[in-house]
Amino acid sequence: MNHFDKISSFSNAIGIKAPEHPLFSISFGNKDECAGDDIEFSANFYIISFQQLESGNITHGRTKFDHDRGKLLFIKPRQPVTFKNIKLRDECFLILIHEDFLAGTPLHHQIKKYGYFDYETNEALYLSPSEEEMIWNLVNIMDKEYRNNTDDFTKTILLSHLDTLLKYAHRFYKRQFTNRADITGTVATKFHALLHSYFETKKTQESGLPTVTFMAERLNFSSRYLSDMLKQETGKTALELIHLYLITEAKNLLKEGVMNIAEISFLLGFDNPTYFSRLFKKEVGVPPNVFRDRHLN
Repeated sequence: MNHFDKISSFSNAIGIKAPEHPLFSISFGNKDECAGDDIEFSANFYIISFQQLESGNITHGRTKFDHDRGKLLFIKPRQPVTFKNIKLRDECFLILIHEDFLAGTPLHHQIKKYGYFDYETNEALYLSPSEEEMIWNLVNIMDKEYRNNTDDFTKTILLSHLDTLLKYAHRFYKRQFTNRADITGTVATKFHALLHSYFETKKTQESGLPTVTFMAERLNFSSRYLSDMLKQETGKTALELIHLYLITEAKNLLKEGVMNIAEISFLLGFDNPTYFSRLFKKEVGVPPNVFRDRHLN
């Protein structure tokens, strides 16, 4: 796998013009120009890419891009990405932002808060026609500033437009969560059904506690995307919902009074009864032995 530290090296590898700035680049192309050669890479810069696939594959980690869905991709530094046999339907743009370009600016911290840089590629952002027009207008304004004569204001203005683009993407993803829930059914319902099945089939005995990664893979989401969708629907993240389910099961078992605390913790998938007791106290307010004694006496 190729790893690119410099935007210029990456630009050369994919056959686009050398950047005007060593740490920031905007490039455009038609569907033929955007296709490029097959490449597997990681890089020390953020990538924002607008493209809709006609055919071919983009993989991000282990996940393959669903080219019937989103157009706008967000890739953070050092994530493995593969482009193979790419053929596009429309025009495209590519924005490359080196980490050093953001150093010392508020956006250095803010960009890390946008969860969509952690979404797998198949969860790219779908844009309505009006949203697509808005994004393209923003990028064209950025490009005009990018290619203008550089002065003391250039970087500040570019970062301001970039910040606006990222905020719009955040808004549009929020809309996408709502729309996808309407189309595919409530994610929280499927999440709870999967959790119930995990415990009913005694999966904890062989695999331990259910993880967010396990749940996300079974529901065909990335971990971050799943948590964001659940937060949208329930106000709680995937991990918080797993903990709540565990505590509910633990309460029932403690009230039955048949098993001791160590047996309950192992039944629920905990390797260590001490960890179980700490989590129970954190969620309930009292240790499991106190909770059990209150309900059995």
